[in-house]
Amino acid sequence: MKPSFHTRLLNGPFEDPGLYMRLLWEGRALMFDLGHTDSLSPRDILKLTDIFVSHTHVDHFMGFDNILRISLKKEGPLRLYGPEGFIDHVEGKFRGYTWNLTKDYPLVIDVFEMTEQYIEHAVFKAGNRFQREDMEKRPSNGILLHDPFCKVSVRILDHEIPCLAFSLEEECHININKAMLTDMGLTAGSWLSELKEAIRGNKFDAVITVEGRNLSFQDLREAVDITHGQKLSYVVDVLGSEDNIKKIVELVKGSDLLCIETYFLESDKEKARERYHLTAREAGRIAREAGVGRMETLHFSPRYSDDPEALVREAQEEFNGK
Repeated sequence: MKPSFHTRLLNGPFEDPGLYMRLLWEGRALMFDLGHTDSLSPRDILKLTDIFVSHTHVDHFMGFDNILRISLKKEGPLRLYGPEGFIDHVEGKFRGYTWNLTKDYPLVIDVFEMTEQYIEHAVFKAGNRFQREDMEKRPSNGILLHDPFCKVSVRILDHEIPCLAFSLEEECHININKAMLTDMGLTAGSWLSELKEAIRGNKFDAVITVEGRNLSFQDLREAVDITHGQKLSYVVDVLGSEDNIKKIVELVKGSDLLCIETYFLESDKEKARERYHLTAREAGRIAREAGVGRMETLHFSPRYSDDPEALVREAQEEFNGK
């Protein structure tokens, strides 16, 4: 199965966290956290439609300025999501600059912040000098984004402040058998995007025009393989309490890939408690109990710069049940 998500960590394990994810065939990208983002090209940035920020400590949010600078003339949507207080923090970023020459710029940023009860929503428009416009809030149901392609679920965790963990699920995976298309006298083209959109929207009675032929899903069924979609999760900067661990395991269960912090070694567990971070062993336990396919460790404390493999090894051994 060719994956629909192409992921890359932006920085090394001792640097600012950030996960960039292209949605193949969709022409867009998502991001988790906004630390140092200079490794992203303008093209990468302009593909972004949704950015999920765990919390606004500087190493998770300082990259917002770079994203904003590149996106000023962006035509498409840009949505940001974060924990309680996030809208105020984004507004503070805008207030740090002068916007008297942006009235003709198209950029509109929707900002959402999640609390236990509600998801608050505010809009900032370049044409309005990024003045805050509060929108109607909605009840919180643990889901930040849900479209025909994917769903992003979230849990609020304890980092002494509210910190969000995220899980991205592909609604379904659609694979096209191009050899079968050839046997049917068809060639791959832009019409396949229309077909996939109809399938994800459960519009199985839709008719697709292909090379002058009007074809239904049933006409094309033999060339289409629909399977369970991918699931990827991202967890950083959380206390390794039993309550947090239970919430994380529930959120990331069955993930094909779990990106998770391994900030301290278990031998420094007291320090991990003081700093509200996971140990490598706790990260491995979470991955094992959640039955994830693969674990990617990130966000290491600089105290281990002489032996980063110790963190990886401890997490992996716990994950493997050794």
